[in-house]
Amino acid sequence: MAKAKRPNGSTGGVATVHDQKLARGEGGELHQIAAGDVPVLTTAQGGPVSDDQNSLKIGPRGPTLIEDFHFREKIFHFDHERIPERVVHARGYGAHGFFENYKSLSKYTRADLFQREGERTPAFVRFSTVAGSKGSVDLARDVRGFAVKLYTQEGNWDIVGNNIPVFFIQDAIKFPDIIHAVKEEPDCAFPQAQSAHDNFWDFISLTPESMHMIMWVMSDRAIPRSFRFMEGFGVHTFRLVNAKNESTFVKFHWKPKLGLQSVLWNEAVKINGADPDFHRRDLWTSIKSGNFPEWELQLQLFDQNFADGFEFDVLDPTKLIPEELVPPIPVGRLVLDRMPDNFFAETEQVAFMTQNVPPGIDFSNDPLLQGRNFSYLDTQLKRLGSTNFTHIPINAPKCPFAHFQQDGHMAIRNPVGRANYQPNSFGEGPRESPQRGFTSFADVEEGPKRRLRAESFADHYSQARQFFISQTMGEQRHIANALTFELSKVKTPVIRERMISHLLNIDETLANKVGTALGLKNMPKPADAAMPTRQDLEPSPALSIVEKGPQRFEGRKLGILITEGTDAAILNALKAAVAKAGATFEIIAPTVTGAGASDGSWIDADQMIDGGPSVLYDAVALLAAEGAMDDLMQESTARDFVADAYAHCKFIAYVETALPLLEKAGVMSEDLDEGCISLAGAKEAKAFVEELGKLRVWGREPNVKLP
Repeated sequence: MAKAKRPNGSTGGVATVHDQKLARGEGGELHQIAAGDVPVLTTAQGGPVSDDQNSLKIGPRGPTLIEDFHFREKIFHFDHERIPERVVHARGYGAHGFFENYKSLSKYTRADLFQREGERTPAFVRFSTVAGSKGSVDLARDVRGFAVKLYTQEGNWDIVGNNIPVFFIQDAIKFPDIIHAVKEEPDCAFPQAQSAHDNFWDFISLTPESMHMIMWVMSDRAIPRSFRFMEGFGVHTFRLVNAKNESTFVKFHWKPKLGLQSVLWNEAVKINGADPDFHRRDLWTSIKSGNFPEWELQLQLFDQNFADGFEFDVLDPTKLIPEELVPPIPVGRLVLDRMPDNFFAETEQVAFMTQNVPPGIDFSNDPLLQGRNFSYLDTQLKRLGSTNFTHIPINAPKCPFAHFQQDGHMAIRNPVGRANYQPNSFGEGPRESPQRGFTSFADVEEGPKRRLRAESFADHYSQARQFFISQTMGEQRHIANALTFELSKVKTPVIRERMISHLLNIDETLANKVGTALGLKNMPKPADAAMPTRQDLEPSPALSIVEKGPQRFEGRKLGILITEGTDAAILNALKAAVAKAGATFEIIAPTVTGAGASDGSWIDADQMIDGGPSVLYDAVALLAAEGAMDDLMQESTARDFVADAYAHCKFIAYVETALPLLEKAGVMSEDLDEGCISLAGAKEAKAFVEELGKLRVWGREPNVKLP
């Protein structure tokens, strides 16, 4: 049996950040104070709290107990502290579609939707950001929610996940704290939809278990180019249970058909200014045009023996299982093919709950999952105003259902007949079915009833290091830059230093780079670690966006800058090549009406140069004609169009007459690299589009300075 641990993750008597009593001086600095001067934390009823770090469990790895009144009160108040928008994941966008099963999985699960090859199950998916309000921007640096509701023939199944496979905390009792910390600071109500402030980094720097998640959030995973180019994860370990009541552990992965892609931070900032609804518009446009987004559901399956022998605890939501160790198995596909008829009725009112599972899917003792199962029902009552939120069409099952629940606010349907209870002797109403009904896997639990955290949860740095070393050099540079930017917004020096001390346990080069960029005169000592960082974990290429790049331009968009007199033959060749690649294009012109082509035809514009910056496109083509160059050279937005495209490492095609515009943007002849392709005719246009599958010219990045 695993030894019990102190809440901070250590088994000995060495104090860590959780043991320190900190207060602010008059200048805002933090200093340690005597324990006797600190008020005792209590419940809202005034009862003293002995442990605010761990929920009550049976044994250190056992399930969370419903009698944990402190956790119940804490999460209850948190769930109800805002109306009417969601406390978290407020800014969201959704679409309808279907899940299609590849083949029978009866060997692993009795879940009905996995029994028959080719069967389609209706689905609704909601993508979201976590920290911002409904009115925030799409390209905030943030975790993305990836919540899937599957309307199975045996009830609704909600896979309520994120685009990151791990989370900040190990125990749900800390969920109010992490969200309070990342939200706008309560005394000033800013910053909105940003983690770059003292409260967030104060909490993170006092919570070593967050370090793995921080590596993900500071990576390009937190600024995806599109929902369509984003992975989804169920985060937790679940169980599949078959008809013989045999259990297999499972982790859920949604893999995008079009591959992974993110933006650079400088791009994200400019996209938010040019189009704060960038992700929404992208999903809407792709579905309305018939280019339906698609993901493949892949399962990591493993048994108890693997779980017992794995280096980390499979119940720890701050850990993942590398795909190279347990390769995900494709089992079906998710296709989104219809937008909601009304945003509020469907996307805003949809209610996801982790406890919604059909027979054949079961839970593990992951303490964060256990807490989510307990919490989500409260949230729906507060947001949607009634226990009858399942009467709302978007939340109602699409299979037959029957129960004795009645009345309440906004009751649309009630039980029919005399008996509204069971057992009854009138033969009315539904009855339970031991054969068909949900039954929990009969796992055996034992241990003391204590607020404990398993020792197997104590390694907070090893997988953070593994994630970092799995990135390409450019991706590592982006993580360092993100940490530098975020910590530069932190006004309290000791918080910055404390974070550097954690980074030293992850990667010394990373810590030194960030510390130097922040101007630290003296590097701190590495943070006390409950367990030393393992140096033997191999890089996992599956964790890198660039290593797993799509190598095709399908689903992407080319921005074509035209002027009066643009070469019609080259333009038409570009259009044909883009269509063949399964991509789209937009025409950008000096005026929104468009311009006349060289053959006398008219070219309609989608954007004018002021409203169509290059950050909105995955690559650009400059087809400016010689006669229009004088006017175009006076446009600062035209210069920025080119300068940004070059600085953001995008492929740039150009006709010879557009060279002066490149030079005006600071791209001289000696700067023209393999990503800058001259268009002399249709042949070169086709070759240019064939190159676009690489998406970026990463070799350019170290040599450019952002405008």
